[in-house]
This record gives sequence, C-alpha cells and structure tokens, in this order.
Amino acid sequence: MKRASFSVTLLLALSLSVLHPAVTQAGDGHDHGNAAGTAAGNGPQRLPDGSVSLPKPAQRQLSVRTLVAASAELPRTVELGARVMMDPNAGGRVQALNAGRIAPGPRGLPNPGQAVRSGEVLAYVISSAAPIERSNQAAQLAELRAARALATRRLARLRELSDTVPRKDIEAVESELASLTDRIAAVDTGLSSREALVAPVSGVIATANVVSGQVVDARELVFEIVDPTRMRIEALAFDPALASDVGAATLAVGEQRVALEFIGAARSLRDQALPLTFRARGAALDQLAVGQPVKVFVQSKQKFKGIAVPVSALMRNPANQTIVWVKVTPERFEPRVVTAEPLDGVNAVITSGLAPGDRVATRGATLINQVR
Repeated sequence: MKRASFSVTLLLALSLSVLHPAVTQAGDGHDHGNAAGTAAGNGPQRLPDGSVSLPKPAQRQLSVRTLVAASAELPRTVELGARVMMDPNAGGRVQALNAGRIAPGPRGLPNPGQAVRSGEVLAYVISSAAPIERSNQAAQLAELRAARALATRRLARLRELSDTVPRKDIEAVESELASLTDRIAAVDTGLSSREALVAPVSGVIATANVVSGQVVDARELVFEIVDPTRMRIEALAFDPALASDVGAATLAVGEQRVALEFIGAARSLRDQALPLTFRARGAALDQLAVGQPVKVFVQSKQKFKGIAVPVSALMRNPANQTIVWVKVTPERFEPRVVTAEPLDGVNAVITSGLAPGDRVATRGATLINQVR
C-alpha cells in the first residue's frame, strides 16, 4: 500500500509541474528591459512604451477617424491677431440730432439682436427746450396769430372794395397772410415736435443704449445696426513687408473657414503695427460680434513642402511637445513628436516628424491622448 500511494503522489506532482511551470528569472545579461508587453483585456490602455492599445470596439465608441498623410506644396502662412469691425457699407449708427427725451417707436424700443429694415422708425426724441426758450416761442406764436388775424380782416375789407382798390394791394395782403400762416405752423411745430430716429440700413440691432423716458444729448449714440453676414476684419501686421505679399486669407470660425478679401493696408502705424483690412462675407459670421478678437491666417506667395492635417489632430504630451497619434497597427496608436505651422485656422502643416502614408488620428485624438 505504501508503494502504491507513493506512486500516486509522484504522478500528481509531475502533472502539477507540467500544468503550472515554475516562474524563473533571467540571469545577468538576459533582461529584456522595457519591452512592450501584450495588452491585457479588451479596454483601452497605455502600454509601457508610451503607445496606446485601442481595440476596435473602443475605437467605434470613441468615433476615432484617421487620415492618410500626404505631402504637398503649401503656402507659408502667418497668423495675425485681428478684431471684427462693422462694414461701413452694410452697417450704421443712429444718433440724436437734438437733446430730448426718448419715446418708443411704433413697435416699441428695439432690443439687441432684433432685425430691422431700412427706413423703419426705431424711436422718437421729444425735444426739450429751456423754460425761457419755450416762453419766447410761445410769445412769438401769439404775436404771429394776432398779426394773421389782422391780415385776415384787412384782406376781407380789400376784397369788398375790389372795384376801387388796385389788384396789387390785394395780392400783397394775400401773400402776407400766407407767410404768417406758414410761420405760425413752423413755430407751433417747434414747440411740439419730436425727432424720428430712423434705421439707415437693414440689419440687426448690435447695441441699444437707451430706455423709454431716458434723456439724451445731441449727437449721442442711440442704436448701432450691423449686417451679420457682412463684416470687416482688421488685422495688425508687425512686418510691413507682409502688405505686399498677401495671398489668400482665411478666418477660422469654429470648424468653418471664411474666405477673406484683402482690401488694403493703412499708411500709418497703430501700436507699432500696420493695420490690414479684409472684407468677410458668409453665414458663419453670425457667430461673431463687433469688437470680438479673432485670428486671421494670411497666406503668402512663398511655398514649402509639408503635410496638411486638421488642427484637431495636434496634441500635447507631458513634456509639452506637439504630437500626433499615428495608427501603426489596427489596434495600436503611437505618439509622434512633430513640428507644426499654421495653414488656414482649421488645418496645420506638419514640417517634420511625420512621413507620407502614415495614418494620423484626426477625430478622437483628444480621447486617445487621455488614455492612461
């Protein structure tokens, strides 16, 4: 019995050693270092070499999209700080000619963002005169009315004696009576007149600086009207030579690009920079406001070779270096340190660190960069 139990124990030990081999450590000189390990599980994870293992189901959930890098001759681009301005041919200001009190128009006082039409009455200004001025006008009006009453009676008498009175005397009194009537109407209108504030152009109310009953001075800005689809963009160039080398120019509004038409450069410096004026048109301008700071990308006539990728593909690594994520295998993404330059606000140019044919992650790159 003892020999049989020993045989069974030996067979069990051999089978366990086959199924669970002992863990051995490599000797000196046989260590493989920080070699990339195999991803465990089906979830996204950062591998020891810095790459990211992203299974196909995770790629679909994160909406990852890639772009095949292609080299091309691209224009050299300069990024300029700019601001949005009103187009003087498509916008206007409403100012009061006389001091007075604001009264609502036929549709009430307009609100910012409200659409108005050219010639529409936005508000009224009820003129306010000093008491001494109003009393003088009232006295003048009384004198004119008395003179008109006398002229009316004199004309009636002359018409009764029309057979003996020369015709020229009757016509002189008629002319005097008409003149007195017009003067009375003018003075009366001045006492009770109100100035209509009319929209000079069709557009949208950009600013409304008054409320009902507010007293305004002469030449005070009351409303400002702009056409949201037509704007001026003013950029500041610290290199005056750029004014003679302006090619295409674009303005980035979110993920949309608005083509700019170069109007011209000023002939005087502002803050040690040369103002460049561009004309912008398009529905995307609805997202901008007058005075808003923006970025203008001016392409010069010089060309250089590079790879165009969307700006959304550019990320930052822990060392604050610009990187892109390149798909090296169906489920593995590798970071590449690159050198990038602006192109048009939506796309950038990779000048080094990327080779033609690489698949660059353009959508979902931010989520890939956050995998730990």
